[in-house]
Order: sequence, then structure tokens, then C-alpha cells
Amino acid sequence: MTVLDRFSSMYADICQITLEDLASIYAVNVTFIDPITTHHGLGDVQHYFSHLLEQAERCEFDIAMIAPVESNSITHLVNWTMTLKLKQSDKLITLDGNTQLTVQDDMIVYHKDYYDLGEMVYEHIPLLGFFVKKIKKRLAK
Repeated sequence: MTVLDRFSSMYADICQITLEDLASIYAVNVTFIDPITTHHGLGDVQHYFSHLLEQAERCEFDIAMIAPVESNSITHLVNWTMTLKLKQSDKLITLDGNTQLTVQDDMIVYHKDYYDLGEMVYEHIPLLGFFVKKIKKRLAK
């Protein structure tokens, strides 16, 4: 099973993994970036996931495609739809995004997520969400 197979399997249901599972896909020196923050090293990524796992009741990724990329640094592009339900909320958040990966020696050394942070977070905060949606609607005209 390749690292991309392990990645797909693990991300199918993040809430079912252990922190040790992350060591089977991420290199010790991995850089993991999302729209909120950057994590350097496997220990930092495991800490980030421990926080996520404490808060998430459900976190699943439907991976539509993993495509090889001809680039100096990025080796694969992943398109996905995430379904997230936090323990303290009744809302189910569905979000499209993509990830850039760099694979070396069958391990991921670089992972960068791209998604709409407003759609994931800001639109679900009372009052702030109202304004974010209103601004998006105005910009779409």
C-alpha cells in the first residue's frame, strides 16, 4: 500500500485514527499548512490532530481525485469534500477544498490545504456569519 493509499484510507474517517497512525504517512520533518496555521514536524502535526480529535464528532473526507503534478516541489494535488461535525454543535459543515502534497521516499513531507475558511468557520459564528454571508453575496453581484 502506497503512502497515497494510506493517506486516502486515513482521511476517509479522521475520527477513527490514532496519533501513531499519522507516522505512517507523514515524515518526521513534515511541513503541514492549512488556512489557519503552519505545523513543522511530525510531533507538531500530531499535537494539531489531537486537538482536532478532541473536538470532532465526525470528520470525513470524500477524496474525488489524487492527481500527479509535474512541478519542482509539489508531487500530487488532492481534491476533496470534507464533512465535519463538532461535538459542541448540531451543525454539519460540508466544505470543498484541495491539498498539495509532496511525497518523498513513500512519505508525505509537505501538505498544504486550501479551503474557504469563512465557509468553514466564520459563517457559523452568530452575527459574524450573517455579515460574512452578506459580504459574499454583495461581491458575487
